[in-house]
Amino acid sequence: MAESVQNGLVQAAQVARETAVQRAANGVRYAIFGDNSLEQKDFDRMVQAVPAAIANALERKTYYFVPLALSESRGSETTLVAPAFTPELGDQATCHRNVSLDNSEGVFISTRLLGDRFALAFEFFINVGHAFVDLAGVPEEFNQMAWSQATADVRGETSQDSWESRNLALAGRNNGVGASDARPAIDEKAKSSFLESAFSDAVAIYLLSLSVDFDYSELREREYPLLAPQALANRLRLAAKLFPPNPGYEFAIRYRRRA
Repeated sequence: MAESVQNGLVQAAQVARETAVQRAANGVRYAIFGDNSLEQKDFDRMVQAVPAAIANALERKTYYFVPLALSESRGSETTLVAPAFTPELGDQATCHRNVSLDNSEGVFISTRLLGDRFALAFEFFINVGHAFVDLAGVPEEFNQMAWSQATADVRGETSQDSWESRNLALAGRNNGVGASDARPAIDEKAKSSFLESAFSDAVAIYLLSLSVDFDYSELREREYPLLAPQALANRLRLAAKLFPPNPGYEFAIRYRRRA
């Protein structure tokens, strides 16, 4: 720990004790510490984008926006925070670290590691989406839509996790496994994982669309194909129906950019 102090690192628990926590109008708690890449108004706009119906499920979460969050050592559960960015510490940092605090769970998000407003907002909303699903589960209406898309072989998915679990869920069916085989055609555990990840992805992308103007292609990763635009649009419209935007935010899907 002496080396950590010398490098200017602070334990996350200390940051939580000494940094003032703000509460957005939607109820989400957050704090800003250190030399971050965004201004206060940018953080405010991002946090307030979370609809109240989702924010209500985050009562035990506090989001700390810090320059860098990293483990004290390999395998250590102790999280350290860098008050400013350095390339050396950046190599050791992770996008976020979860920390158990006295009365809540702190999510420490590395703002300087993520680079720009788009990447930071998406990381925040991904954490929000997973936290919401962990507490509230997946609405049946979304389950039916996403599973019908999967069984219809609609191209692509919204993340590596949802892509892999979807393929695992359907592997038996696609391999011709049927009633004569002892194994079920559908892997129910993988199906459940697929629906949870697909829903948390849809929530995150929906929230991102409220906060940042972006092209769907910006979400592309090489490891898996993106979900077909129309299928994603249907998921996002359902998310908007379930969780209407807060005042001052607008949900819109545009298939072509204006010239």
